[in-house]
Amino acid sequence: MSQTPAPSPSPTLRAQAAALASGATTSERLVQAALERIAAHQAAGGHAYVGTVDAAAALQAARTADAERAAGRVPSLLAGLPVSIKDLFDVQGQVTQAGSAGPVPGTQPAAADAPAVARLRAAGAVLVGRTNMSEFAFSGLGLNPHHGTPAHPHDAARITGGSSSGAAVSVALSMADVALGTDTGGSIRIPSAFCGLTGFKPTARRVPLAGAYPLSRSLDSAGPLARSVDCCAIVDAVLSGEPLQAAEATPPLAGLRLGVTHDLVLDGLDAEVAAAFEAALARLSAAGAEIVDFGFAELRELPAINAAGGLVTAEAWQLHRARLEDPAQAARYDPRVAQRTRRGAAISAADYIDLLDARARLQAAARERLHGLDAWLMPTVPLLAPRLADVAADDERFFAANARALRNPSAINFLDGCALSLPCGAPGALPVGLSIAGLSGSDARVLQVGRAVEAGLHAG
Repeated sequence: MSQTPAPSPSPTLRAQAAALASGATTSERLVQAALERIAAHQAAGGHAYVGTVDAAAALQAARTADAERAAGRVPSLLAGLPVSIKDLFDVQGQVTQAGSAGPVPGTQPAAADAPAVARLRAAGAVLVGRTNMSEFAFSGLGLNPHHGTPAHPHDAARITGGSSSGAAVSVALSMADVALGTDTGGSIRIPSAFCGLTGFKPTARRVPLAGAYPLSRSLDSAGPLARSVDCCAIVDAVLSGEPLQAAEATPPLAGLRLGVTHDLVLDGLDAEVAAAFEAALARLSAAGAEIVDFGFAELRELPAINAAGGLVTAEAWQLHRARLEDPAQAARYDPRVAQRTRRGAAISAADYIDLLDARARLQAAARERLHGLDAWLMPTVPLLAPRLADVAADDERFFAANARALRNPSAINFLDGCALSLPCGAPGALPVGLSIAGLSGSDARVLQVGRAVEAGLHAG
């Protein structure tokens, strides 16, 4: 599988905005460079983007951003910067496919932007294209038989993780400064961890999901894949409509109480992931953070609670049932997605209510277990990015790897929390992600702590 080589690390959003403000560059130049990388990526057989990239519209938007800046109108730090959009968001005039073989049912070219997209556009971002994804967002590995599977930006024999697979590649290969993704069980954080990026899954209700093709009404959330915690905070403020915290509000690491539990989330780690996680804890402890071991035995109930597929499968089946019961339409699905979705047929109304009750019980337990902690740390995913050849077949290897990838991040969705993933691996090695998580509504605190942790990991 051919792959365009990874360029040198791109500047952060704040650095790009400063370059625009100083006149060192223009939006048109930045967008033109991104479009040239997209074209080279596609020419080399890359699959980060789907459909036709509307270069003319992107360049016109960039010229408009430059003219607005010259007139003194700069709506945000995103103004004039290239942004990619996951293929399940409506973009005015474009057809949403959600990674499927055709338009999602009943879909014509969208009459309006999804609110999340509209907020990015109002902030001055330049939309450069729609990114590839696991079909209907129902996989943590990022394979797509319809549009091709995006290759890992550092090792083309490996996968990027999903479902926001193309989103991660678009940022990692500097084809966008930031990507808009979604996260139902890790779909922002898994590809961020695998590809050496920073991703933020907000509390589900903070970013509107109207105009985004759903997977699970209970668990879906939308957020950014970017290059730093500050980048994620900038985009989150735009998406949520909440004020951007000043970077100066970052607390010192000394005195922060960062919790670590061995229950479930540290089971069966790849050796490289375990080593990177322990090294990160040691570095944070040396910088003055208090690493607090705590018990969360209720997490060990999650495999049994979700044994039949959980909320996501029940809710996906409700959405896709009519099509999957039609043989002609079912034949157009990725067989792995169809197989997982059909499991929802066996989940009764009583089973579904049991799931909701279990979720409420574990959320209450989380409030007790995390009380007094500034954040909860864990490896974002317990494994390194798998090789495509090891998971490409429709067999148990795919489903086992998918379950492993989803295990840690999906716990946060089930608990209705929020979480960052930021790189913590050794330079030159395959990336490893460190998760910084908190309870529902603690987004601002998680981003603050994330800034401090990021600075501590990079110090010295």
